[in-house]
Amino acid sequence: MGLTKSEIFTQEQNEIASIAKVLGHPARIAILEYLAKAKTCICGDLVNEIGLAQPTISQHLKELKRMEIIKGTIEGTSICYCLNEDKWAEINLILKNFLSIFSYEQNKCC
Repeated sequence: MGLTKSEIFTQEQNEIASIAKVLGHPARIAILEYLAKAKTCICGDLVNEIGLAQPTISQHLKELKRMEIIKGTIEGTSICYCLNEDKWAEINLILKNFLSIFSYEQNKCC
């Protein structure tokens, strides 16, 4: 497998790619949708709600937490997860800025 050579790209380009990568799995999208709808911390409902095995859910939660899209707090023997509103707002702004560089009115070459 080749190297990505991420150092030749801007910080913003690398950040957008990282966001796209973490959001690039339907299980993670399902987890985020569930957390957004719940509007509260979720401890054990994700396995039943998403329908995947606990280790699979844990791996997806780990990736979302690594990107700080979700937060987790320890309650007894379980970890409760919720959306990180600040990070979500940051991602929203980053993606809006990126998507706004494309103008459909000006881009009529094809």
